[in-house]
Amino acid sequence: MIWDVAVVGAGPAGLAAAHAAATAGARTIVLERATHPRYKTCGGGLIGTSLEIARPRLAAVPGRDTIDAVTFTRGGRRTFTRHARGGPLLTMVRRDDFDHAWYEAALKAGATVRQDSQVRAISEDGDTATVTLDDKEEIVARSVIGADGSAGISSRHVGVTFDQQDLGLELELAATEDDCRRWRGRVLLDWGPFPGSYGWVFPKDDQLTVGVIMTKGHGAETKEYLRDFVAQLGLADRPVVRDSGHLTRCRRLDAPLRRGRVIVAGDAAGLLEPWTREGISYALRSGSWAGAAAASGDLAAYERQVAAELVPEMTAGRRLLDLFSKRPMLIHFAMTTPIGWRAFEMFCRGELAMANVINRRGIHAAVKLLGA
Repeated sequence: MIWDVAVVGAGPAGLAAAHAAATAGARTIVLERATHPRYKTCGGGLIGTSLEIARPRLAAVPGRDTIDAVTFTRGGRRTFTRHARGGPLLTMVRRDDFDHAWYEAALKAGATVRQDSQVRAISEDGDTATVTLDDKEEIVARSVIGADGSAGISSRHVGVTFDQQDLGLELELAATEDDCRRWRGRVLLDWGPFPGSYGWVFPKDDQLTVGVIMTKGHGAETKEYLRDFVAQLGLADRPVVRDSGHLTRCRRLDAPLRRGRVIVAGDAAGLLEPWTREGISYALRSGSWAGAAAASGDLAAYERQVAAELVPEMTAGRRLLDLFSKRPMLIHFAMTTPIGWRAFEMFCRGELAMANVINRRGIHAAVKLLGA
């Protein structure tokens, strides 16, 4: 059998792609090495852009909390809290819940999902591409969408290159009743001690996700930051439900998104916001576009859409990361101002793209003045 679309990887990008392709009438198969529901290291904060895509497609968004307040700190000090007006900023999810909801939606749309299917190779021959599994079975399709992560086979096949790599470390802590009351509806963002680093506390019912991220190559410093951060928060004695880490990789602007009949989406394409390292909205958008393009047979349309809509946002995010790395206290101060806080609110709600954030009066002037 020749499939219209084969998707490698069943995270948000892959399942959004499968949903879009199957909805368009394409015979679609998804190949996933694990079994849903499965845990994935992730902050799990859904911004408005993600919710706009997820709500019409999922039976329900499995939110664990909705956030309308943000506490900002700099190295655990200089604390202040801002409260949103006009609705929540974020919806918190656990990735096993969220990904499983997309799995069910893809099935309902008509896609076939094969779990416990480890992909070993991708090859192309004329009008088709072939995905070879661990047991040497071959899946043949007219188009392949790679969504198996930045270290996956599809990313290597296409030749994606990266110019930013960061190490994130995360703890899932069992929350006490007092923790739940204290953190419900509120997240914390801490501007860290190393250039470009930050930490977070995200509440999810009876658990708290506490994590930090900084440039790859500073493993010891990243561990030290996380340890000190947890201690400063008074959470060092909480039972650790999970202790995990992950690398985020952001693509070079000239990196390919396609090779022949194979296109990549989400993390496999290095698509994420460089400053915050937010990736779920990029996964859902790029996955949906990839699925639609593969179903139509116009793979170049996907490249054009990413270039038009995501590349400007990533370029702006790089400039903000540069500014943040040089002057973290400027970012901290900006959140105390009406202009800075309003831009943050609008970004979280999906009302303002990062490319437009950086062009707002005041923010643009600061970025230009500091040469970021």
